[in-house]
Amino acid sequence: MTFLIAAIGVLGVASSGPLIAATLGGTAVTALAIAFWRNAIASALMAAPVLIKNPGSFRRVTRSELRWCAIAAVALAFHFACFITALQLTSVAAATALVCLQSAWIAVFQLLRGTKHRWPVLVGLGIAFCGVLAITGVDMGSSHEAMLGDLLAVAGGALAGMYTLAGGRARQTMTTGTYTTLCYGLCAAVVAVLALLTGQRLVGFDAAGWAGIFAITLAAQLLGHTAFNYLLATMSPLVVSMIILLEIPGAAILAAIFLGEVLPAGIYLALILILGGLAVVVAGQRRGKKIPPIAELGAD
Repeated sequence: MTFLIAAIGVLGVASSGPLIAATLGGTAVTALAIAFWRNAIASALMAAPVLIKNPGSFRRVTRSELRWCAIAAVALAFHFACFITALQLTSVAAATALVCLQSAWIAVFQLLRGTKHRWPVLVGLGIAFCGVLAITGVDMGSSHEAMLGDLLAVAGGALAGMYTLAGGRARQTMTTGTYTTLCYGLCAAVVAVLALLTGQRLVGFDAAGWAGIFAITLAAQLLGHTAFNYLLATMSPLVVSMIILLEIPGAAILAAIFLGEVLPAGIYLALILILGGLAVVVAGQRRGKKIPPIAELGAD
């Protein structure tokens, strides 16, 4: 049963990139519409059981908890804006690998705050960022558009790191249902403002467009994240974190099968470097200071 849930979780998050790329490429759906609806729908669905079981929980949210939720929501909103836009400019495999650097960015942010990591974490960071340089180097030679997409994906990974750190602080005193309802809801509100400022519409799509939005919400937001939330209660954070890294090759394989995405040999080498480096970073972090469970999860 545990293996089945893990497989569902990996398939859910790995399908995020290919589903978004297919929806953006085959319909009139905008990048911010995807970000808005996946968060708005998820917030509503997460709120329902909280309101039924413990309707007073939202009234007990403190000012500090709300502040950390807001920080996480803003970071998540800009993460989605960067990542989803990146999928329009560069390959699914490259964008997914670069945005999955959030574990590395968390380690970097901790270093800047004075945390002393064990040497394997530093080695893993070096390996992972060598993979970043390899991807951007290959894409620089192919097109400026792909290079821009790579940079947006890297920024998306850093923002995802901020989101998980802020979420970790909020989750120290908040339940999963209360936190995710507020965070996803606030994120949807921020995305709506971004859509208004940039002129991207959030409604008025055809049936295929709405089908894509609901598929992304179901696969990436609900099945993927919910599965990993469940596994954190039955498996160690180290094992769950290692499973999540399967999103990188999973997205590359799905993009190759369903989107016919063919990559230069250098990109595959870079994917291996990033995957290996992140595995070392995750393992090294788990042997050091424990990170709150919410920080273990991906944001895609």
